[in-house]
Amino acid sequence: MSASGVREKTSHWRVSWPTGVAIAAGLIATQAVILYLMGRIPICECGYVKLWHGVVQSSENSQHIADWYTFSHIIHGFLFYMFAWLVLPGRSIWLRLALAIFVEGAWEILENSDFIINRYREETISFDYFGDSIVNSVSDTLAMVLGFVMASRLPIWVIVALALVFEIGVGYLIRDNLTLNVIMLLHPFEFIKQWQSGL
Repeated sequence: MSASGVREKTSHWRVSWPTGVAIAAGLIATQAVILYLMGRIPICECGYVKLWHGVVQSSENSQHIADWYTFSHIIHGFLFYMFAWLVLPGRSIWLRLALAIFVEGAWEILENSDFIINRYREETISFDYFGDSIVNSVSDTLAMVLGFVMASRLPIWVIVALALVFEIGVGYLIRDNLTLNVIMLLHPFEFIKQWQSGL
């Protein structure tokens, strides 16, 4: 197929900047509405919103704009960019981003279901976890978008280095990170739980 043929095949996926932003904003707004209909609280029950909350084992974790798990969501963006690049070669960056936002939003909704909340409380160190506030959930998705954009702009070695720094650094500081979170959610290990609890 000629280059012009490729352009014709993929041109209908290409949208303008305002349209792309509108689609992304619409997906994130839909996520917020669904969470609200699920009964999630808009902001922390403490009555205020902080830019950063760094105490993991507290009732305010996952209630404010950013926390230690924000770095995991940035890594989500790195990974989603890679997968979208592999699955949708030659497609618009906006199509790939929309898919990433859809997947991240779906996870945020699932994460705030009773099943996942209870599993976190039973199998991980998140004893005081009662689900995300809507502000926190939307902020997590925006952190993923940030990671996605970074992955689209920066050299691969920089993204890999940042992912390692985030995982190792956060793991060292709070004894948890994206890797450990996935392990403990899918197949909990008692020795990891004890180490995370500082026992």
